Amino acid sequence: MGTFTIFLILIVVVAFLLVVVIMVQNPKGGGLSSSFGGGGTQQLGGVKKTTDFLDKSTWTLATVLLVLILVSNITIGGGNATADSKALDTDAQTTQPLPDAVPDTQPLPTGSDNSGTTDTNP
Repeated sequence: MGTFTIFLILIVVVAFLLVVVIMVQNPKGGGLSSSFGGGGTQQLGGVKKTTDFLDKSTWTLATVLLVLILVSNITIGGGNATADSKALDTDAQTTQPLPDAVPDTQPLPTGSDNSGTTDTNP
């Protein structure tokens, strides 16, 4: 398994965790933080500490995701050298052969006068 594959798996896992942490939060004060201390009691660390934990974990996961993406981009370049672009290959044929020319031998339509003159003599 290559380094890029390892980074790809880590990126997917961190992105999934980030989605879960964001979905647990409720912007109007509800969510997980309201269920742990809704009546003003201090259960399981209280509302403030739960909100702080979710906020810090969101920022941490977002930072880790950004770093993983940047580092994985560096590992792509150090990989296989045979995956170069064909557009940069100077030895490749640059012109395409033209198809055989077909002569324009279509007959003119009959039954209509295309000369643009009208005969006024009877």
